[in-house]
Amino acid sequence: MNPPISRREAALYLAPLREGGSLPAVVETTDGDRWVVKFRGAGQGPKALAAELIVAELAEQLGLNVPDRALVMLDQAFGQGERDPEIQDVLAASRGVNVGLRYMDGAFNLDPVAIPERVDADFATALVWLDAFVMNPDRSARNPNVMFWDDRTWLIDHGAALYFHHDWARVTPQRLTAALPSIKDHVLLGRAKDLTAADPGLAARITPEVVASATDRLPDDLLADPLMAEPELGGPDALRERY
Repeated sequence: MNPPISRREAALYLAPLREGGSLPAVVETTDGDRWVVKFRGAGQGPKALAAELIVAELAEQLGLNVPDRALVMLDQAFGQGERDPEIQDVLAASRGVNVGLRYMDGAFNLDPVAIPERVDADFATALVWLDAFVMNPDRSARNPNVMFWDDRTWLIDHGAALYFHHDWARVTPQRLTAALPSIKDHVLLGRAKDLTAADPGLAARITPEVVASATDRLPDDLLADPLMAEPELGGPDALRERY
């Protein structure tokens, strides 16, 4: 089992990243590190943070790069000097645990026009397969969520994935194995190899043990958020099992 995700204390709210619908921000922690923090109290809620953590673990099993993660803790005083009332509301609703991804200073977005030069077919195949598997609709040419930094490609923004967890009552094997309609708009679909041929090798790397390790690393204080699950699902351990 992987060790627990490290915890950091938020010190400074540096800048909002208004490109995202959940209003993430660059935050400096007390150890001087900088993180892109996804806030539990933002519009997408705590389930988006759970998706970020789970999908990142699965991506790394496929050899895909995801920025380092940390649990970033906000105390009552954090961000009180922020003048924007929308940001103040988000921070007030996010006291406690949030999810940070390592800030990659100087990173730049994938330009779909430059895909042949920047992305090889194996990477494209693994990424399209992953996004179909985790039901991620958010990797289009308009919004690739693939960054270049340190001469490598990095995946970001998986909060829209695993959308079944917004309606646990309707989760069935049939729904979970149905085709993902949005995959036809995937930014790298045209660069990918034969997905049917690639499926056995990629699927073999996402074992039940890998999935269990990813869900085991979800923190109790995130899973205990009242917005995470219907009460009948039980506590954090029951919710991990459900994932």
